[in-house]
Amino acid sequence: MVIHVVQRGETLWQIANRYKVDMKEIVQLNGLPNPNQLIVGQSLVVPVPGTSYIVKYGDTLWSIAQKNGVTTNSIIQANQLTNPSILYVGTKLMIPPRIHVVQSGEALWQIASRYGVTAQSIIKENKIQNPNLIYPGLQLKIPSKKPAIEVNAYTYQADQAAADTVHELGSYLTYISPFAYLINEKGALTPVEDTLVTKAAVSENVVPMMSITNFTTGSAGSNVAHTLLSSPELRETILTNMLRIMDEKGYKGVNIDFENVLPVDRENYNQFLQLAVDRLHPKGYFVCTALAPKISATQAGLLYEAHDYEAHGRIADFVVLMTYEWGYRLGPPQAISPINQMRRVVEYARSVMPAEKIFLGFQIYARDWLLPHVQGQEAETFSTQEAVVRAVKYGATIQYDETTQSPFFRYVDEKGRSHEVWFEDARSAQAKFDLAKEFNLRGISYWVLGYPYPSNWSLLADNFNIIKRK
Repeated sequence: MVIHVVQRGETLWQIANRYKVDMKEIVQLNGLPNPNQLIVGQSLVVPVPGTSYIVKYGDTLWSIAQKNGVTTNSIIQANQLTNPSILYVGTKLMIPPRIHVVQSGEALWQIASRYGVTAQSIIKENKIQNPNLIYPGLQLKIPSKKPAIEVNAYTYQADQAAADTVHELGSYLTYISPFAYLINEKGALTPVEDTLVTKAAVSENVVPMMSITNFTTGSAGSNVAHTLLSSPELRETILTNMLRIMDEKGYKGVNIDFENVLPVDRENYNQFLQLAVDRLHPKGYFVCTALAPKISATQAGLLYEAHDYEAHGRIADFVVLMTYEWGYRLGPPQAISPINQMRRVVEYARSVMPAEKIFLGFQIYARDWLLPHVQGQEAETFSTQEAVVRAVKYGATIQYDETTQSPFFRYVDEKGRSHEVWFEDARSAQAKFDLAKEFNLRGISYWVLGYPYPSNWSLLADNFNIIKRK
């Protein structure tokens, strides 16, 4: 699968013809509402064999070929390189698939085993109708070997809508986390309508993960957290109430999301996590936490100081890095999940905890800010699909910020007001997947379901094998 960025004057027919694929496949994978309305700068995933590769510092054609298990000549031909000895950092290369010529007596499972892939992936890549009827001389495209990861997604959709989403996207998910059971100052948990979504999770082989928090959009939750975490009795009360709900509703683990915790409660929070593990593990339940995006142990601020990365990484089974919301809805316009900032957080996390405990947070919505920005003025939040619709409506050109690896555009509405929109597309998704691969992270955690983003799911499946837990 490759990513194509629409150029001026291009039509979907031309793009499909260039890659020799059916237009309908491009429409479906990208969820295009109107195939006749493409916009300059729009990125599309195109279902062709092979992958895209961005040239990095120190790369040579030979090293790229070795890394991808293909020949240098195949890369030269696929990209029509006139001077293969000169590669520029940032250049996107098309890496063709490996080709295997079937030999006499070979079975599909033997071929798959030789290349370290599954027979099913070869069947799918080559659209084989009858796997028992492969013959000597047949050329098979061998898909790339993909890393296996876990995928979590939060949702605050209504119960039926959340269940529908899980049925739609269940094949891409390891965990689903309905957000959230709100804790009050007495340690009680506000009831959540989650019967349908947890039932859907079980039917789709997705692990339901309970989410508890002290935080709401209208309350920072600092005082609640202090009251609870500083009291040994209330900490026990929280866990007793939590375990009762988990037992009743079939949750297999918990995501603890205490935000805006006072610095004085840092050690109390660590003790609560250890207590949670001690209570949950004997029952076969797991514990994970959500961590604010820190870049150092000494980072100041209410969001960060009580989140002890080293302790969470040591105590919890895994953690979710909340690597999003730089482009805050009440702040100035900017990329919501900028890859340069995400990298700094991952680098720090990796310095104090193992990669196999880290989920990279990834938001999947767009924001539209009025210009000039006025402090406290709230940006509108909507789907990436809606972002493209607006770009088409107002004739905007989608730009791509290389530093943050994020798309954006500006437009003027019917009232003459200027807007700036930051969102996610196939390129920005691929950048995040590449970051997860580079650091061998445990997985990706999406915030939050309910915003259509078809190209993301297409790319996710193209980059990774999704682990399913029983």
